[in-house]
Amino acid sequence: MHLMELPREVLLGEGLAEESVSVARRLKLGRNALVLYGPRTREIAGEEVEENLSREFDVSGMVVKGATMEEVSRAMELAKELKADWMIAVGGGSIIDVAKLASYRLEIPFISFPTTASHDGIASANASIKDLGSKTSVKARPPIAVIADVKVIKTAPYRYLAAGVGDIISNLTAVKDWQLAHRIRGEYYSEYAASLSLMSAKMVMKNADIIRIGNEESVRKVVKGLISSGVAMSIAGSSRPASGAEHLFSHALDAIAPKPALHGEQVGVGTIITAYLHGLKWERVRETLKKVGAPTNAYELEIEPEIIIKALTIAHTIRPERYTILGRDGLTWEAAEKAAKITGVI
Repeated sequence: MHLMELPREVLLGEGLAEESVSVARRLKLGRNALVLYGPRTREIAGEEVEENLSREFDVSGMVVKGATMEEVSRAMELAKELKADWMIAVGGGSIIDVAKLASYRLEIPFISFPTTASHDGIASANASIKDLGSKTSVKARPPIAVIADVKVIKTAPYRYLAAGVGDIISNLTAVKDWQLAHRIRGEYYSEYAASLSLMSAKMVMKNADIIRIGNEESVRKVVKGLISSGVAMSIAGSSRPASGAEHLFSHALDAIAPKPALHGEQVGVGTIITAYLHGLKWERVRETLKKVGAPTNAYELEIEPEIIIKALTIAHTIRPERYTILGRDGLTWEAAEKAAKITGVI
């Protein structure tokens, strides 16, 4: 059996804080709601969402301090105590990931209300949670609805939008890795999920100049791409359509870099290298990232070249069961250094 869980509603527009009320009403989510936000996102949109919901629902709020198992447990405890029927996450990736995993474990729905468009977690089933120091991707469930307020997302620093492009463009190499695993390991492959994922990547490449302007239209383009990536993963039943060797490289950087960059920024740079390894036109990937103002090398990521090489050599150990272009044994130091130098990453 192959189960596809998708968001029931996706709203994309302006001034949507009050729409959370009608969405919850339409989806018959229940009386008790728990709103999760960060200290900053509480001011940006969290309080407004909470205020609007409180007119019709019994609402409580919780400030999330980070994407850790400790915060997931805290959200679960509070939700149990309040007998919450559902959650709504107002924030970036960390807040959404905490709500995603906590609601999944409590078997209650959650709404995603992103305040940045920096990665495809806003609509996917996977949560990236730090546990015992290292970040891991945990299977959960996608949001029952996504409310993407373009005006709110536009207030975030442009850097986050550019990082979102990095996450979407990585679909190019993620799908290549998936096809490789299908051919070599006989892994399940969905043509439909792969096509949707690739379409999202091609769309941001085509619209790179529009995205660079950083206006409402730019936000719409990136958000649509991120939501499509999330839906592609839900159709596939795994993160395969949007996560390959370039994501393993980013997770390796998270583990060893003294100060990791944004997820989408690291993944974008990883895509340049893995596109080269796949024999794709890696220059086009680099060109798109440059156009939107995303990092394309170690210097712009503010990560030492040695750390980039080291991350490339250990990336295959992050998820040994996930077959990619890195193979079972990974890259040698020499091969990693060569790939990073040829692509101008170091």
